[in-house]
Amino acid sequence: MTATFVHLRLHSEYSLVDGLVRLKPLAAKVAEMGMPAVALTDFNNFFGLVKFYKTMQSKGVKPILGADVLMVDESGEGGTSQLVLLVSNNIGYQNLTNLISKAYQQGQRQGVPTIKYSWLPEFSEGLIALSGGRLGNVGVSLISGRKAEAEESLKDLMAVFPDRFYLEVQRTGRADEESYIHSVVELAVGSNCPVVATNDVRFLKADEFEAHEARVCIYEGRALDDPRRERRYSQDQYLRSPDEMAELFSDIPEALQNTVEIAKRCSLDLRLGEYFLPDYPIPEDMTINQFFVKTSEAGLAERLADLFDVKADDFQEKQQIYAKRLKFELDIIIEMGFPGYFLIVMDFIRWARSNEIPVGPGRGSGAGSLVAYALKITDLDPIEYDLLFERFLNPERVSMPDFDIDFCMEGRDRVIAYVAERYGRDAVSQIVTFGTMAAKAVVRDVARVQGKSYGLADKLSKLIPFEVGMTLEKAVDQEEELSEFLQNDDEAAEIWSMALQLEGVARNCGKHAGGVVIAPTQITDFSPIYCDETGAGVVTQFDKNDVEEAGLVKFDFLGLRTLTIIDWALRMINSSREEGAEEPLVIEKIPLDDADTFALMQRAETTAVFQLESRGMRELIRKLGPDRFEDIVALVALFRPGPLQSGMVDDFINRKKGRAEVSYPHPQYQHDCLKQALEPTYGIILYQEQVMQIAQVMGGYTLGGADLLRRAMGKKNADEMAKQRDLFMQGAIEKGFAENLASNIFDLMEKFAGYGFNKSHSAAYALIAYQTAWLKTHYPSEFMAATISSDMDKTEKVVTFIDECRAMDLNLLPPDVNRGKFHFSVDGMGGVIYGLGAIKGLGEGPIEAIIEARDTGGPFKDIFDFCARVDGRKVNKRSLDAMIKSGALDGIGPEGEIGYRRAVMLACMDEAVQLAEQHVRNKNSGMGDLFGESIVDSASEINYKAYSAVRVLSIRARLTSEKETLGLYLTGHPIDEYASELKEMLPNRIVDLRPGKDSTTVSGMVVGMRIMKNKRGESFAFLTLDDKSGRIELSVWADKYNAYRDIIAKDALLVVKGVVSEDDFTGGLKMVADSIQSIYQARCSKLQCLELRIPDGGDDWVEKFHSAVSGYKDGNCAVEVDYSLSHAKGLLKLGDQWKIQPRDELISHLREEFGKNSVTLRYH
Repeated sequence: MTATFVHLRLHSEYSLVDGLVRLKPLAAKVAEMGMPAVALTDFNNFFGLVKFYKTMQSKGVKPILGADVLMVDESGEGGTSQLVLLVSNNIGYQNLTNLISKAYQQGQRQGVPTIKYSWLPEFSEGLIALSGGRLGNVGVSLISGRKAEAEESLKDLMAVFPDRFYLEVQRTGRADEESYIHSVVELAVGSNCPVVATNDVRFLKADEFEAHEARVCIYEGRALDDPRRERRYSQDQYLRSPDEMAELFSDIPEALQNTVEIAKRCSLDLRLGEYFLPDYPIPEDMTINQFFVKTSEAGLAERLADLFDVKADDFQEKQQIYAKRLKFELDIIIEMGFPGYFLIVMDFIRWARSNEIPVGPGRGSGAGSLVAYALKITDLDPIEYDLLFERFLNPERVSMPDFDIDFCMEGRDRVIAYVAERYGRDAVSQIVTFGTMAAKAVVRDVARVQGKSYGLADKLSKLIPFEVGMTLEKAVDQEEELSEFLQNDDEAAEIWSMALQLEGVARNCGKHAGGVVIAPTQITDFSPIYCDETGAGVVTQFDKNDVEEAGLVKFDFLGLRTLTIIDWALRMINSSREEGAEEPLVIEKIPLDDADTFALMQRAETTAVFQLESRGMRELIRKLGPDRFEDIVALVALFRPGPLQSGMVDDFINRKKGRAEVSYPHPQYQHDCLKQALEPTYGIILYQEQVMQIAQVMGGYTLGGADLLRRAMGKKNADEMAKQRDLFMQGAIEKGFAENLASNIFDLMEKFAGYGFNKSHSAAYALIAYQTAWLKTHYPSEFMAATISSDMDKTEKVVTFIDECRAMDLNLLPPDVNRGKFHFSVDGMGGVIYGLGAIKGLGEGPIEAIIEARDTGGPFKDIFDFCARVDGRKVNKRSLDAMIKSGALDGIGPEGEIGYRRAVMLACMDEAVQLAEQHVRNKNSGMGDLFGESIVDSASEINYKAYSAVRVLSIRARLTSEKETLGLYLTGHPIDEYASELKEMLPNRIVDLRPGKDSTTVSGMVVGMRIMKNKRGESFAFLTLDDKSGRIELSVWADKYNAYRDIIAKDALLVVKGVVSEDDFTGGLKMVADSIQSIYQARCSKLQCLELRIPDGGDDWVEKFHSAVSGYKDGNCAVEVDYSLSHAKGLLKLGDQWKIQPRDELISHLREEFGKNSVTLRYH
């Protein structure tokens, strides 16, 4: 069948500004319609190019690459017009890449990339241009009636694109199309310029028009019914069939024929899957291979000298093992052509270490390479831990090596900057990522553009479960409440219907967290680049998969917060060790068999320990009881859904604890030859490397072949597995193993390969986990100070870590302007000083000003001295208020208890600020010398004494202020205020509880709360209650939760009755709630009366009392007045009309009016 039409202008979802076409459905549709080719012309980008190219080829459709671009005329008013550029050959591909990149780097106007006409002559070769229709330069002139101008523009463009320029015509039902076609056909005949038809496609089917309009509005931040919104699209811009186009342009058949001719002229063969490594500078007298071998051998010699005693009798024997493995790896790396890759990674890691930027010990399969260990790319001996090189680089499956490198969060960007400097800024770039319209977000987006209420959008979004990989379809299936809501609410159903069409569409682009590419020449030889208006934030337009397909080598520079924590802790540790004339601590040299560290793990005290801190992991640790480094490696691999659900974890624990027989790997099917590979995991096939080792020793595989087997098992491809089974059986029989044994071992390998984890990654991360556990054990203050500092901006994390400090009995000191730093720090006695940076309302600038003033003039004496010396423009009243309330000025406050100190400073704050401002004015006017250096020096009477009569802050007011400024209660516990009352009401404290069958009652503050759903969709809760004496986990099952949900909240003080039992997870106690009361409800149920003591018969007590209780009448609490005169006294029992509601506010008010000891609560 002869082709009659090819679509040459089409925007996919990767156009981002518009376009709803997804690539796989496009390929299927084009093939179904019998069109031989199709073009992708996204707006000024190649974001989807590689995916488009591969997808079309897989369906037998010829991919034509191009872009819609926005042209700027520099000569006139600088207006913009459209132009379509199609790639006809490799030169054109390179030229369009350069033009697109230049548009972002030099042509952005208010964030929109544009191309200047003056750039075209240099980059026009190999490109076919379509005029852009009625919105192109020629079209705009024709519609405006400026025919001469149109002719001139056409002449210029035909000169830039000789025999490669076409006048574009469209019939999509939009304004001015027909008048434009009439004029342009006449112009084409007169200028001898061919015409071509396009449909300016934006979506596949006509019924997707509304969804596309919503997509455009989401991008532009407008509503669909916005009258100011430009309506640029029509419902006819779908993927029309050749027959539809033939009918549409029956009067201009050559416009259709030219689409096919253009398709024939476009022949681009993209070189995908080849790798182009940048050059690593080497000495002139050596080849890169020689230099690589020499550097690796020298590095190994250094490593062996650290690992072993070189004078020992068996050193030569050990050295031979390492030398043999090194040679084996070097030969493969050289044969595959990757020495340059290893040397580049070595170079930037060496630079990082020499510039005191912490680097991780390894990540992923790269830790299995001895060459990487010798070059100090990794820090884990692969031979000691049975890590396999072939898992990283397989000679039988050629693919690029891929080192993922962890750097300290603070130093990662410096390493990237170094790489850009060393290899050239034009040769180094980060990688683009695409944000998609995910389930929760797309519902909110659609609701907004449809003009629906925020409340409806919020409710709908919250009904979608918060899970990774959640889709709208899954959400409806899982959530009955959501399904019912959609059936009963038409507006919600309307949102949902549109959201389903847009879900998963590319929405915006960003920067990959750690991916960096280094080109041998410049990035634009391989991929166009994208950047912001300033030219910063350069990224490739191909994502991490496509950029490798295009031939660029990717390096992952990842930021790991834990390395920052270790670095900060070591700085504090080594600072104090230096003062004590001790050698600095080197974390890489700590012993890996420290009994105290394993004891900490066995107690599951692993909060803040890398990889081991989650609740589920702590439960696993408690059951497993790790006592050697290999157990930590196993923990990292075991704590995943596969092993946890398969029974593998329980089997592992039972074998370790001696409750089950250790067999290699199964009691019925085992062999001694497998013992060496399986012994570290008690015979369990836990790691992918073990699958490879079994295939080697029993099946006769090479380790390269065994890696292919591992991959096949992971993919569960039935045909491939059948071939591999035959190979394994054949090899095993040849090696003398029984057929039955080999078959069953293969079955076990196949079963566990699905759960198997990369041991190299496990071991590397286990090392960091061990290092953090060791620091927590031996330097707890420094470690916790560093840990809290790393998450200082996240209040919830700070609260968790502060709780851990208290559990560890560390001395937690309030923030202090005379001793504190921006981060948390330690004093000489092992106390943790609260970081000034954790005070809300106090930024980095004010803290720098405070520390600078302290370093220059010594410790601050009082608040007046503080205000006089610290720059008032940086530390304003708001900051000062936050510092007082947080306790940061306690050390320079007046003598007395904390509530008094803070009350006085809050009272005199205004005067201190005014005096400081006066001091600045005096100084600026030259009056400073008359009165002394500062206001404080000149007026000795300025001090706290004038404010000594101020009312002391109550415990509640003080703690509330701490909560506001620090996010937690630091100097006390809200329960302190109720201590005497609770002692009367409830004899039990949490610390005194014991398991039993009878109900007991306790009180406490809710410091932790997890709301969950049972299988019936009902909510229930796990609360953590704290009464200062201890903590207990409280289970509130669904019926009780529904009954008491109004009073259950974070930080609420509750009185709970329930049954106490032992908690197998924590080793402590847990309680199941029978009934729950707030403190007020408990007080009402237990209180007999409120007794008010009036000493010396105050004259106005009746009026004061009446005023105080007027808002709290109609309660159930009786009032008794103990009234005293000098000659008589009596107890007055007030009538029922005086019964009150014994609220906290009333009790507090009465105590303020009549004295703290004059109000007593009497209980039944």
